[in-house]
Amino acid sequence: MWERFSYYGMRALLVLFMTTATTEANPGLGYDIGMATAIYGLYTFFVYVLSLPGGWVADNIWGQKKAVFVGGVIIAAGHFSMAIPFTSTFFLGLVLIVIGTGLLKPNVSTIVGDLYPEGGARRDAGFSIFYMGINIGAVAGPFFCGLLGEGYNWHWGFSLAGIGMVLGLIQYRLGEKYLAGAGEYKLDDDPAARARRSRHFYTIASVLAAVVVVIGFLMSSGAFPLTLEELAGSLGVLAVLITIGFFVYIIFFGGHTPLEKKRLGVIFWLFLLAALFWSGFEQAGSSLNLFARDLTDRTFGSLEIPASTLQLINPFFIIVFAPVFGWLWTWLARRNANPSIPVKFGLGLLGLSAGFFVLSWGAANATVENPVTPAWLVVTYFLHTVGELCLSPVGLSSMTKLAPKNRVGQMMGIWFVAAALGNLFAGLVAGRLETLAPSSLFWTVALIVGGGGLVALLMAPPIKKLMGNVE
Repeated sequence: MWERFSYYGMRALLVLFMTTATTEANPGLGYDIGMATAIYGLYTFFVYVLSLPGGWVADNIWGQKKAVFVGGVIIAAGHFSMAIPFTSTFFLGLVLIVIGTGLLKPNVSTIVGDLYPEGGARRDAGFSIFYMGINIGAVAGPFFCGLLGEGYNWHWGFSLAGIGMVLGLIQYRLGEKYLAGAGEYKLDDDPAARARRSRHFYTIASVLAAVVVVIGFLMSSGAFPLTLEELAGSLGVLAVLITIGFFVYIIFFGGHTPLEKKRLGVIFWLFLLAALFWSGFEQAGSSLNLFARDLTDRTFGSLEIPASTLQLINPFFIIVFAPVFGWLWTWLARRNANPSIPVKFGLGLLGLSAGFFVLSWGAANATVENPVTPAWLVVTYFLHTVGELCLSPVGLSSMTKLAPKNRVGQMMGIWFVAAALGNLFAGLVAGRLETLAPSSLFWTVALIVGGGGLVALLMAPPIKKLMGNVE
């Protein structure tokens, strides 16, 4: 809960802070929209990508329990670094939060699973409590950090996110006795092998960190003539090519049975659909946030609600409607009418598309002088939440069902990569607000995502055949 409080609280402020002029009473960085959203896309991209090495570190060196605590400490340090009003400390804070979240995000879920080794209904109930905590944090973070950061001082908002993370760390330490061995290091090997893996990891991490620093220095000095937008785009293309190459290798040269190869092909198809979905959905922190600030009337009587607090609408809807969708799927299953996994992905994309169509309509009637009511964003977020509940939980479940037994962890990593790519492209798409009117941008996104949803529905029958007996 506290980690999501810190993450979503800071996320709600990030683009607004970077695009606020340096001359205002509560000054920001004064970046243009393209640069700010590219930074946002790169930041969220690496948050998900570093979940892969974060999971490896826990499995092979530290164990999940230690990885979660160390990750939380690094996240808190990142927020407090951002609380210092200098550009250098702002970017240092982003780097620290990325590293810390990469350690915490994949491993805290594993600890929850370890608490219920028998599986079954108790594990489902445990994850329900866990999911509730996530969304309570996601609601509270934008509300309190938004009120403090956007309403008074940006850096106070960043520091409040750090205080929330510290409270989480204290709670984690006080409650550690209840974990009953969950999240401990599990590999039964000799200490020398563990030390060797540790040395190799730290060597590789140091080299990669040095490369990042050198590239950053060259770009800032002008010796490496590449803008952040171009860097983000190139990174996205490289990630897509690597993922395609990975799937080609494991399908044709991975030694799998014909049925496993078909299911791996299904996972690749779901990966593409998920990346498309997140590239629209994750504009909540960028283009939709800017729409809330610039073209939405947020006054209620004598009060003006900060734009960032509207970020809590989506997690609020998740808390309300997640149980409804859980009941709906089981109700349909009892009547043999539960939609297949690829159909649910198509419905998720159509829900997202419908939300952007609504917002495009609202943006077409909005000006700075005559902003529209927040109802347009409320309806948009409702439709986006419906799409998310059709796709996101189903996607996580489908990875475990479709993956060969020896590749479940890798396929969960692929799901993170889809989210990472979606976040990266969401930032790049939002940067088009520099040259496109908001209504045109939202209309274009709605058409592309809606087209993807229709293709997903048309392809659902043959994709379902490739799945075999997976429900």
